[in-house]
Amino acid sequence: MKNEVRIIAGRWRGRKVHFPPLPGLRPTPGRVRETLFNWLREDLIGARCLDLYAGSGALGFEAASRGAREVIQVEKHPKVARSLEKNRETLKAPQIQTVRADVMVYLKQPPADSFDVVFLDPPFEKNHINPCTAALEEGQWLAHNALVYIEAESRLKELPVPMNWRLLKSKVTGDVGYHLFKRDAGKTRLATITMREN
Repeated sequence: MKNEVRIIAGRWRGRKVHFPPLPGLRPTPGRVRETLFNWLREDLIGARCLDLYAGSGALGFEAASRGAREVIQVEKHPKVARSLEKNRETLKAPQIQTVRADVMVYLKQPPADSFDVVFLDPPFEKNHINPCTAALEEGQWLAHNALVYIEAESRLKELPVPMNWRLLKSKVTGDVGYHLFKRDAGKTRLATITMREN
């Protein structure tokens, strides 16, 4: 089946999650996911994760499979959200919650608790990264040393992120640029981070 992704490792290794064939729905490629979760490794164990623009759910399901304590998947499209819920039920994964909401509307509310890991994989060419990163920082969504993964067009050489986010890893595969940041204490105004490949 074409519209599916395979979980790479962990509790559900080899299991497939399915998603509807909708324009613009772009699961994170397997090679990119493998690299990302090698970066994260033990940071996922017991972590509280936020998966924004969840889409296929590839990132959130992989995180839960590898030991995340809780994963909140935020997805606006009703059909896609229903698919996430169905996959969660199939995997019998109570640690995963699907929230059907616009990401920016969701981020305007106060969080119940902070998140240790955030996946930010918005639609390309929509300029969502700047407002999302600002809302995450200003809305107190992030734990003190939270890790934030951003997936964006590879042509973007700079990303506007809060001043206290430090770039840990950055790579490009085809038309996908993927970057891992760590939140540190410090100033919270936006800075422009220049990408480099590690």
